[in-house]
Amino acid sequence: MNNDTLVAISSSRNKGIALVLTGAALWGVSGTAAQYLFQQQGFSPEWLTVVRLLLSGIILLGVAYKNERLKVFKIWKTKNDALQIILFAILGMLAVQYTYFAAIEHGNAATATVLQYLAPALITCYLAIRSKRFPSITVSVAVIIAILGTFLLVTGGSIRTLSISGWAVFWGVTSAFALAFYTLQPFKLLSRWGSMIVVGWGMLIGGICFSMIHPPWAFEGKWTLSSFSAVLFIIIFGTIIAFYFYLESTKFISASEVSLLASVEPLSATLISVFWLNVTFGFAEWLGTLCIISTITILSIVKNK
Repeated sequence: MNNDTLVAISSSRNKGIALVLTGAALWGVSGTAAQYLFQQQGFSPEWLTVVRLLLSGIILLGVAYKNERLKVFKIWKTKNDALQIILFAILGMLAVQYTYFAAIEHGNAATATVLQYLAPALITCYLAIRSKRFPSITVSVAVIIAILGTFLLVTGGSIRTLSISGWAVFWGVTSAFALAFYTLQPFKLLSRWGSMIVVGWGMLIGGICFSMIHPPWAFEGKWTLSSFSAVLFIIIFGTIIAFYFYLESTKFISASEVSLLASVEPLSATLISVFWLNVTFGFAEWLGTLCIISTITILSIVKNK
């Protein structure tokens, strides 16, 4: 390779790293913005979930239609694909969005995001059971570290008390299970139709279904310039741009590197919660966060090998 080729490769790799780090950080910041809306502006997670899904779904499908035209609608011509996209929309997309916001409402963005990142450990356990094989020692250690991290995060290091509410723990762990389903279930759909179409329909269908439970016009909260800005940030930067950056990064770096670098999300959510919203994080909580992020790192390295 000549010097120009090496420079081009290096430039592309740096671009990929910058994209995934920015996308993951935006996800983390949007969680903190949601906490601000719930706990200081009186918004409900139900309203924010349904509005986020509907608007983001419409925009993503609009972009997909501009790029791929009628392919956007062909996913509904196959009965099995149609059933799978509905399952993904309700049990994956809607479930992961609502449980995450509910965990933030009952706790804070930092613990909600970190607990959600138990998903890689859950996926590892599920795949081990399905394949009827014990995971390697390295993977087993990673899962144990994740469990230890969860214990430290929710108890603050004390067996007798919880450092966050029981509902925050419940919704946070449920969010991890929902994220595991969200990651595993649409594999064939993504390979056949692409992530923009699958995620766009998942958001729109999830939003329509949830509208039957909590319609978007059933609003709670206070509209101020700051709350309006937070909602716009969550929808535009924390959903559409973050998702686009994450997808674009896969063109320049490997999937294992993408998943590893995406672990900046819980770290960004934690830092911003602590410095902006004055969330208290003691030594045990920081250690628990480090344990769970370490799990992501270990599993990403194992997957790459």
